Amino acid sequence: MEILEIMRARHSVRAYNDRKIEGNAADILHLLIDDCNKQGGLHIQLCLNEPKAFEGFKAHYGKFSNADNYIALVGRKSKELDEKLGYYGEKIVLKATELGLGSCWVAGTYSKSKCNCIIDKGEKLVCVIAIGYFDKDGVPHKTKLINELSDVNGNMPEWFRKGMETAQLAPTAMNQQKFSFSFNGNIVTAKAGMGFLTKLDLGIVKYHFELGAAHANWKWGK
Repeated sequence: MEILEIMRARHSVRAYNDRKIEGNAADILHLLIDDCNKQGGLHIQLCLNEPKAFEGFKAHYGKFSNADNYIALVGRKSKELDEKLGYYGEKIVLKATELGLGSCWVAGTYSKSKCNCIIDKGEKLVCVIAIGYFDKDGVPHKTKLINELSDVNGNMPEWFRKGMETAQLAPTAMNQQKFSFSFNGNIVTAKAGMGFLTKLDLGIVKYHFELGAAHANWKWGK
């Protein structure tokens, strides 16, 4: 699938079937996570056949079922941690989508204490991403207009518009889309708004923007 097809196919999945993630799919995810950890200096982990994190009241409240597999987003504490985990987490999510897996970013409706991941000294578990095979197709989430998500005066270059079109499709906490992009020449600035997990969301949408504007001559500003 082309990247836009993958982004449009991705939707939040909370009900999974019993099919195990194994073989080629598991190998691909493990290799990608290893690569993301090396690039980002992170400690992301794939936890398979681990149902305890999604047992109990919180998971019931979040309407999860058969959520036995998840990606634990772990890294060394820093101001940049949430954004980095959002960026690399979404890279893994899109690959999982390409492999036919459903996913859901989960910040609160799981048991953190029962999450079967390793958290070394100085590290933090920010959230998890439930993944697995599923039977029922979901409904794409509504998105804000590009002019609501960007601060642009005058004409918008085609490369920037393509980046914004893919940023529109990015998942954000509670579908709040509290971010804003702008550009000055070929320098692009992305800012997180106020709210729950907006820095994590910023990493997610920046990865999407990069994929959309991939072949143009631009770079991130500070």
